[in-house]
Amino acid sequence: MLGLTVRWSLAGAPEGVEDRLAAYVAETSHARFTGMDGLRFKTWRQVPGEWFEGCYVFASTQAREDFQRAFVAGAAEAPGSQIVGSPPVLVEACDVVAVAEGWDGFTAAARL
Repeated sequence: MLGLTVRWSLAGAPEGVEDRLAAYVAETSHARFTGMDGLRFKTWRQVPGEWFEGCYVFASTQAREDFQRAFVAGAAEAPGSQIVGSPPVLVEACDVVAVAEGWDGFTAAARL
């Protein structure tokens, strides 16, 4: 599977940035990526005080390359960069080896 990781450092970010990022995901970003052509799924992860990350899995190499090229071109102006106060420290294509759905199933939600 065709992955892409985008990570921002939260070291030195403004206080409360984690809550602002979570609100942005819930209010805006989740809807933007739900149903996006060429995207299989996206997850958002964070470790408070350390990093915030978007993990994408694309349906084709072309979809990943197109998204990565456009994202990198505007990375400094991306909403995550604006909220954190700096551009991503990592934009990396990768292979997702496997995805397993557990007994309790998958929940696609902006906030749990």
